[in-house]
Amino acid sequence: MIKISVAALALAGALGLGNLGCIKQIILDGQIEGTRQASAAIDSYSDYEAAQGAAYSGAAQFEGMHYLAPSNEDALFMLAKTWTSLTFAFIEDQMEQAEDTEGESSGLYAYQKARTVGGYDRALHYGIQLLEKRNPGFELAKKNDATMKAWLSHFESAQDAETLFWTGYAWIGRINVLKDEPAQVADLFIGVAMVERVKQLRPDYLYGSVQTILGAYHGRSPMAELDEAKKELDAAIAQTHGNALLPRFQLAAKYYCTKGDKANYVKTLTEVVDAGDTLKEQRLTNAIAKRRAKRYLGKDRMMRMCGF
Repeated sequence: MIKISVAALALAGALGLGNLGCIKQIILDGQIEGTRQASAAIDSYSDYEAAQGAAYSGAAQFEGMHYLAPSNEDALFMLAKTWTSLTFAFIEDQMEQAEDTEGESSGLYAYQKARTVGGYDRALHYGIQLLEKRNPGFELAKKNDATMKAWLSHFESAQDAETLFWTGYAWIGRINVLKDEPAQVADLFIGVAMVERVKQLRPDYLYGSVQTILGAYHGRSPMAELDEAKKELDAAIAQTHGNALLPRFQLAAKYYCTKGDKANYVKTLTEVVDAGDTLKEQRLTNAIAKRRAKRYLGKDRMMRMCGF
């Protein structure tokens, strides 16, 4: 009769439990990867309210997945992307509504502004965490534009570009909300450098979105780089032959508004509002652009923003 020691049995049991843990992790990682791939389906939504519910549900789902698998890079990426996109699309939209209906001095506007900053902060928390996993040193890199670009030069893959895009987008979006605070604006170069690095790595990423963000940045004020803004926004529009509407919205909101060109401002926003189903892969983004364009045609907002 073969004798098996208690120690051997204990070892076998430990190995079995270890393998079981590995199997569970593999299954969880596969589920997160599959959910990331399937998340693109929301981009084809044309119903703004339905997409809003789906976006918040998606954020909660990935928060849970991250809790179970804190080192999983797909979960970190999707949290950065989801919090950036839902903050821009839905929370910031509510902030603008409060601004138009109640005014910037209202409690409702202050509440929605705080929610918007908080949404971008959450996106940055996850995006920077993922960037640090791939290349530590972000805090030291923040010193100035040169140190930031030197740090960013170590990001070279298409996957890196996606993470940099959503993190840079969140950084710029947050500071745009806090544009009246000089200390915040002083750090704008960080987000801009990230998006500029994306332009070097993947200039065609997401239907002209890279050039749209840079164009909006360069058109941020009458003292900014308006010729560069027009160049970037025209390039964004050309990527989809005008079928992606957000670049056209930003051309009006950031360029024609800043230039004081009311005729082209109204013409461009009206074209966005009246556009049909021009790009099925970007129906949700186009619905957001139409919603913003309609708001930006309001007389009070035109006067407040553009002076006409």
